[in-house]
Amino acid sequence: MPKHGAQILSEALKLPPTERAELIENLLSSFEFPSRKRIDALWAQEAESRIDAFERGEISATSAKKVFEKIEKHKK
Repeated sequence: MPKHGAQILSEALKLPPTERAELIENLLSSFEFPSRKRIDALWAQEAESRIDAFERGEISATSAKKVFEKIEKHKK
């Protein structure tokens, strides 16, 4: 990696996790992936579908606390 790139990486690693994730998303979106727009559209459609189903009472929500507890149980 060029020296300038290593400096940028060093600075990026000092960012809080959410800011690093945003930086990664911005870097990845700078590449031209032909299918990316299609995938993004499909995910948006899926999200809307799930919201509609929730609002109709067809599916229920789970709290983030319960989700993370379940994840922790499966790690052990």
